[in-house]
Amino acid sequence: MSRPKKEKSGNVEKVPARTKKISFATRKKLAKQTIEALKKTYPAPSCALCHHTPFELLVATILSAQCTDKRVNAITPELFRKYPDVQAFADASVEEIGEAIKSCGFYNTKSANISKTAKILVEKYDGEVPDDFDKLVELPGVGRKTANCVLGNAFGIASGFVVDTHVLRLSRKIGLSDETNPEKVEEELNRLIEPHEWISTSHRLIFLGREYCIARRPKCDVCPLTSFCLKRP
Repeated sequence: MSRPKKEKSGNVEKVPARTKKISFATRKKLAKQTIEALKKTYPAPSCALCHHTPFELLVATILSAQCTDKRVNAITPELFRKYPDVQAFADASVEEIGEAIKSCGFYNTKSANISKTAKILVEKYDGEVPDDFDKLVELPGVGRKTANCVLGNAFGIASGFVVDTHVLRLSRKIGLSDETNPEKVEEELNRLIEPHEWISTSHRLIFLGREYCIARRPKCDVCPLTSFCLKRP
């Protein structure tokens, strides 16, 4: 059986969707082109979750699971007015926090996690959010994505690539990864992209996913990546 033909797209070989493997060299070239194109489109990206302190970002990121950033940003101003610091959250009941975030998905689980996390921060860290990955992922409701997000945006520490739903989807579509597991995608992106680019590139991919590479109606004709993106399903 003859091998599937490869089409040229920009400087990268376009591999048909049925071809499972893409070489590391091709992925590396795709990553470089992606970063260059995104820098031109989004020269000064920033975290989409509104916050003023590391703790506010931690809470906002916990809330963002299975919820849009837009919805989280609509909830948090009043939430942080009512509970202005870690101690206020630790003193509040789970039910009170749940009522305040009720319009956010899975609010029962999130309110319990936020309450437990606030209590741990007060008891173990003097009310401060630790700038340490291992300590962060031990907190209730905090996984790799949340820890990487908080460290990158609150402390400027590039601990790993933030893989949210947009980054997960776009990584496959562009051709940067075959994986569907966020942790495995993070591992691949960490290898493909230099650490000093992790924080800003994650933001840029998220913006691209919202503005151009929309899941149900991608705007491929005007996307800044269209000349080299593999456009995989």
